[in-house]
Amino acid sequence: MNKKTLLIILLTLLLAGCATPTPEGPRTLRVMTHDSFSISEEVIAHFEAAHHAKVQFLQAGDAGRMLNQAILSRDNPQADVLYGVDNIFLSRALTAGIFEPYAAEGLPQISPELQLDPEGRVVPVDYGDVCLNYDQAYFAEHNLDVPQSLAELTQPAYKGLLVVENPASSSPGLAFLLATLSNFSEEQYLDFWADLRDNDVLVVDGWETAYYSEFSGGAYSEGTRPLVVSYATSPAAEVYFSEEELSEPPTGAVTAPGTCFRQIEFAGILKGTANQELAQEFIEFLLSAEFQTDIPLQMWVFPANENIKLPESPFTYFSQTAKQPAEISPEAIEAHREAWIEAWTETVLK
Repeated sequence: MNKKTLLIILLTLLLAGCATPTPEGPRTLRVMTHDSFSISEEVIAHFEAAHHAKVQFLQAGDAGRMLNQAILSRDNPQADVLYGVDNIFLSRALTAGIFEPYAAEGLPQISPELQLDPEGRVVPVDYGDVCLNYDQAYFAEHNLDVPQSLAELTQPAYKGLLVVENPASSSPGLAFLLATLSNFSEEQYLDFWADLRDNDVLVVDGWETAYYSEFSGGAYSEGTRPLVVSYATSPAAEVYFSEEELSEPPTGAVTAPGTCFRQIEFAGILKGTANQELAQEFIEFLLSAEFQTDIPLQMWVFPANENIKLPESPFTYFSQTAKQPAEISPEAIEAHREAWIEAWTETVLK
């Protein structure tokens, strides 16, 4: 080998050693959610840019179906993070052992009343109240008082006015059933429902049918019933999505003590994730001011961080929270949920 050839080889090796390595592509973080999850694209883009990551959302049906899927796949998890298990299904999730405990740095900013897992397997991210909504024009025109307790719904004055969702197929329907259990106890709630049936309550499968097809109060509602089970934030949404400028919503929410059930949504890191560090960063991101501020106008629920200063909008002007929401522990719900629904079905639908 001559000197010229040897020099070329040495220069090639030297240049190869000094070359900048090709950067790796972004890491993928898989987040399993329910179908109602929504957040601004730019908010997620900020997280992706900050962590050189790509967030992939896997929508898995309603909260119950999503949780069942996560439990069935726990030995080979389909996602790194689960978002959207609520206090109605929380005990099932914790008993199944699908979450990796993580002491989030942002947790001290969250209201202690929302923190239902002392072991830190999940963190509360948002909450909302399922409440009765009413058609303001109907009650004014008929000189009828808006009911301020669930018991009043069985009075003759409200006969044929209420539409509710089936608790076996609807999340707000199940939340309303739990509110009645909290009000009347396990021994008496079926008597209330029997009276409600006799007072011509209408039961439909889901919220969209109840609100848009049977309720009379919404701008896009086509029904005749002036009372519906919906959310305390629904009146604010009526103003926000109205095609005409409204100074106040056409609907109202009943938030009197015991009439609403508070749903709290949690997120947690799924056991078996290969992206433990990135999953922890995402949990912190969910509790950050940027994500929390974006929640109301995306999912029409309240951020778990009550210190967040929300920008002025119909949400801040017209949304309400329940004064004293009905209370049932996640453990009691898990122990009796199916039996309560079965007994309700026998009483109301058969």
